[in-house]
Amino acid sequence: MKKKESVLALLSGICLVLVFPLPSLEFLAWFCLLPLLAAMQNSTPGNGFKLGWLAGSVYHCGLIYWVTVSMSLYGGLPGYVSMVLMVLFAVFLGLFIALPVYCSCRTAQKSGVDPLVTLPFFWTATEHLKSWLLTGFPWELLGYSQYRTLPVIQFADITGVYGISFLIVLVNCTVMAVLGRLMRKRRFPLLQTASTVALLAAVLIYGFNRLDRFEKPEGPVLKLTIVQPNIPQDLKWDPSFLAPTMEIFTRLTRAATPQQPDLIVWPESATPFFFEMEESFRQTVAALVGETGTPLLLGSPSYSVQQGVAHYYNSAYLISPENEILGKYDKLHLVPYGEYVPLQQFFPYINKMVAGIGDFRPGDRVKTLALPDCPFGTVICYEIIFPNLVRRFAAQGARFLVNITNDAWFGPTSAPYQHLSMAVLRAVENRRYIARSANTGISACIAPTGVITAQTKLFTQTTLPAMIYCYDLKTVYTRYGDVFAWICYAASLVFLFCARTRKNRSRMPES
Repeated sequence: MKKKESVLALLSGICLVLVFPLPSLEFLAWFCLLPLLAAMQNSTPGNGFKLGWLAGSVYHCGLIYWVTVSMSLYGGLPGYVSMVLMVLFAVFLGLFIALPVYCSCRTAQKSGVDPLVTLPFFWTATEHLKSWLLTGFPWELLGYSQYRTLPVIQFADITGVYGISFLIVLVNCTVMAVLGRLMRKRRFPLLQTASTVALLAAVLIYGFNRLDRFEKPEGPVLKLTIVQPNIPQDLKWDPSFLAPTMEIFTRLTRAATPQQPDLIVWPESATPFFFEMEESFRQTVAALVGETGTPLLLGSPSYSVQQGVAHYYNSAYLISPENEILGKYDKLHLVPYGEYVPLQQFFPYINKMVAGIGDFRPGDRVKTLALPDCPFGTVICYEIIFPNLVRRFAAQGARFLVNITNDAWFGPTSAPYQHLSMAVLRAVENRRYIARSANTGISACIAPTGVITAQTKLFTQTTLPAMIYCYDLKTVYTRYGDVFAWICYAASLVFLFCARTRKNRSRMPES
């Protein structure tokens, strides 16, 4: 790997960081891969792997730097240890950029197919791999960079966020192909350029059409009040702070009563105690709900005893004004080292990052909760970043979505903005309103077009009124899921197979 190539890969890594919140230079996404693409021209597969790994490692270091805040402030680790662990994690995630670059270079070397043609397919397939391998960490895939570019993201209701990533990489590759023609006097890439322009035009036409289609909401309308209590993470689980916590929730909830909402939403782990077991605090909640006359959705830890062993869950409860539990959802996708420790039997010295009740267990199924004539899905915190999980709520009949989260452990970083950007794509993919209640912010209401109709500021105690329309349509993505990503898998396998076949044929002796 030459010095010039390393500098180009490093530049792409830095540009990838800049396209996400913050600073949200989303226009840069359409050109951010050009330095890496220039470096990998005529590169060997091994060298391409190194270049991709360097760009990916730098990219992820700038993207997930906030992990050090979680580990040092709330996990009790020394700052230098947190930094080392963050870098190691970023270097691991960098492999998901190295892999598609390697595969494109290998295909080019063995079959002669230009890597500028194959890279969009390999990139998209690898992003999908990143969403489930080792439980998955699809944090800020490339497509999320366009969450504010509304005409572009509308076709996510067909392809999911993966289609947007594909389009961005395709545009980068086509621009590089055109630049290669200008700089090296190569044949103009007419077919690739025409295909990219046609696809981009189709995406924009579809996008403006969808924006016009959903400009005037349809269906039953509900008024929600989202409560943002701003409880500091270091006080949240302090037993001496339980009473002040409930006083904050009570005051904010009462202030919302004159709005006569149909549902009040509290964030994840709003009650830092077992809601069904702490009778005195439960009665406080019951009295408050009865006073408002409005159903309440709240987050709370829960547990069940099976064969004499207690199992803990991160749960959401829907409480009626008559103090009945109308429904309960247990979080399905837990945060590794935040809510449970993977392979703890082999690494007993590793503890969790975030203080809480104990090791949580995942729930057993997707489950909707219901208001009269309007079932809805509740996704808890980290679950909102998993497209296929969220779509299952809409597929089961949820007519709007609620995301309850505790982003306090992100601290004053860009992570809350990143988290919000991913929720935008879930709204578009399934054409559902999303109400988002975050302990310290950012709480928000997101329309099915991806428009953030209202949002709060970070680290403020406030309530947010939201108007939610109940949709019952099912998008292509809701019905069929990650079909586009699987098409990219299939295309990638064809490219690799052709490369291997061409290699084997080249070894056959001439007759």
